[in-house]
Amino acid sequence: MTEPHLITAESVTEGHPDKICDQISDAVLDELLAQDPNSHVAVETCATVGAFMVFGEVTSNGYVDIPGTVRSVLHRIGYTSSAIGLDADSCGVLVSLTGQSAEINQGVSREAGSAEERYERQGAGDQGVMFGYACDETDVLMPLPITLAHRMAQRLAQVRKDGVLPHLRPDGKTQVTVAYDDDGTPREIETVLISTQHDPEVQQDWLRNQLRDEVIDPVLNEVCCDKVKHTGYRMLVNPTGSFVLGGPAADSGLTGRKIIVDTYGGAAHHGGGAFSGKDPSKVDRSAAYAARWVAKNIVAAKLAHRVEVQVAYAIGVAEPVAVNVDTYGTEYDGVTRDMIEQAVRRVFDLRPAAIIDELGLLRPIYSKTAAYGHFGRTDVQFPWEQTNRVEELRSAIDELRKA
Repeated sequence: MTEPHLITAESVTEGHPDKICDQISDAVLDELLAQDPNSHVAVETCATVGAFMVFGEVTSNGYVDIPGTVRSVLHRIGYTSSAIGLDADSCGVLVSLTGQSAEINQGVSREAGSAEERYERQGAGDQGVMFGYACDETDVLMPLPITLAHRMAQRLAQVRKDGVLPHLRPDGKTQVTVAYDDDGTPREIETVLISTQHDPEVQQDWLRNQLRDEVIDPVLNEVCCDKVKHTGYRMLVNPTGSFVLGGPAADSGLTGRKIIVDTYGGAAHHGGGAFSGKDPSKVDRSAAYAARWVAKNIVAAKLAHRVEVQVAYAIGVAEPVAVNVDTYGTEYDGVTRDMIEQAVRRVFDLRPAAIIDELGLLRPIYSKTAAYGHFGRTDVQFPWEQTNRVEELRSAIDELRKA
């Protein structure tokens, strides 16, 4: 038997320093969008021992109490005492915000007029390349490794907050390695790694057993079911020996530093642009969501088992400069990659303003994206996870077959 191909993906909990920053940035964005849907926002957050700085560019008719927002996010996560390294009520908060560049603004402002007029006028907020991905190895059409890593990270936070494992602290990371057959089918779970912050008195052997019973096995049983072998896996818990000091007290944090965690766990390409703290005029965010929407509909329509969609833009220009579809040779019988790409161009309008309208992206929906992934979620309904273009894609393919 040939050696299996191994694919690994990681996730982090909401108490991880970088994820704290993502959540603060998106909480600020949501508050501004709630007051002024046309807000232009590019907010970053950085964290260090006992202090946060929120900085960037904002043009909006709304107002946010940023120190209050920071403290609210920290309370929700569970950083409420200096004994665990961070106290929401006493940490320092610095704010440095300016208005959006007038030169950028002139290319992305939403002007009055018909939908078609707005779609033509509103250009992309920046140049760049964005990717979307979908595959049929999980029910949510996401790669298995990142799906498992996210679910374990979510459950790690849940058992802490619910008091099932009260000796846990907010910071944590998960990682899952899956063995694949030559045809790209997941075969078995190879390795599961959990590093979790905990109280000083916790014994690692006890913690290992608790994490297996309360976090790892429940997630593997739910997600893998009888489709993928998930017994006999290698289990690693806090490999350095302990994890008492965590959060910003142990490591700095920064918005946008977990872009692979946010997307597909390395199973697909990434254009390099982060999501959190950016309003949807920034195609780093909105076009990446649209590309996932396109990819998921292709797989849901059973046109291909696996697909990556690439979209590229020029700043201030509405029409994408390129749209590419890669199916990795996994198209269903009677369908070609070229046919799928043509169908995508017929069915989806990928101009920034059209994406914003179609997916309803001017709403305050972003805070929940900032931890546990932007794609493939089951605990919340994001508009880019809709499979509402399946029939249109199939019809377009039928027309192309007849042509």
